[in-house]
Amino acid sequence: MRAMVIFIACLVIGSSAYAQECQDCESTPQHGLSSEEIAMITIQEPEQLVVDTKLLNDRWYKRVNRGINVYDAPNGNVLRYLDEGFNFVTALDEANGWTRINPDEWVETEALAETNGGISKFTGIFLPQEPLEYHYAWALVNMYPSATPGGSPLERLGMIYRYTLLTIFDEVVADGTSWFQVGDGQWVHQHRVARSLAVVKPDTVTTEKWVSIDLFEQVLVVYEGETPIFTTLIATGLPRWPTYEGTFNIYYRNPREYMSWGVVGDDFYALEEVPWTMFFDGGRALHGAYWHDGFGYRRSHGCVNLSITDAKWLYDWVAKEMGSNRSSNVEVGPNVYVYSSGIYNN
Repeated sequence: MRAMVIFIACLVIGSSAYAQECQDCESTPQHGLSSEEIAMITIQEPEQLVVDTKLLNDRWYKRVNRGINVYDAPNGNVLRYLDEGFNFVTALDEANGWTRINPDEWVETEALAETNGGISKFTGIFLPQEPLEYHYAWALVNMYPSATPGGSPLERLGMIYRYTLLTIFDEVVADGTSWFQVGDGQWVHQHRVARSLAVVKPDTVTTEKWVSIDLFEQVLVVYEGETPIFTTLIATGLPRWPTYEGTFNIYYRNPREYMSWGVVGDDFYALEEVPWTMFFDGGRALHGAYWHDGFGYRRSHGCVNLSITDAKWLYDWVAKEMGSNRSSNVEVGPNVYVYSSGIYNN
């Protein structure tokens, strides 16, 4: 009799746990596409840009941990002082506790930190020639999906890892925010993904080749005429240093650019050899970023950050339009159309 009671108790506990786990999937109406409908869809697998690991490590990038003197030789004369800030240098050589950062400039090695290990290996995708029935999106964080819009994340549905390319099958608004169906009974909150949304070519865009930058989704799309051909995640300006909406031209480009700006003690930064820079709005540029792997979120001083591999591909694509010209003419290169498909609330 005691064994029967224990068995019944286990059934009750097990049933309660299952009910708790499945309350989202059994007590709410069906949303989105069914498993049968999803199974009938032929997903167009895009080609991903191959990460160029050699390109990622063609420089020896170092973070500067404090304000430092820059010398003309080890234990030599002080040439200048680099104020404390968000500073990076590229190392050319090391000798007896000293690092050469430019042909005739040396700093103490102990003030520097390795950063190459954190360079992003993320890359974008080439879009299929056929019109897409469903949008692509990238996961911005590691996450468990929910069984229904607005539901709790469920481990049994499996982990979706950051930067995973997803297909958006449906959209439902729950509790005032959008939820996207990314699989059979798998839903994710809009804040956890970034969608690639192609736009109709605006009247303000007058070049055959052009680029759209969606400030809400933090996604860039490259076009030839009306056709989107490539898309990737980016990181644009923070509210304090925004990337402005509008239509611009890429007017100057440089494989490596020194960038420095800001107030010492507040927002000062100095970045050596910023790769594959393409200026389009005053001092704002599209360029590669070796100092972070936070694509899909705003984090810059107004520039549009890309992974180094993505930036090199875009730089070469722009070069085909501009030729060998690096001009400062504001009407030379492809248009850059900056807009927002939604309202960024945080």
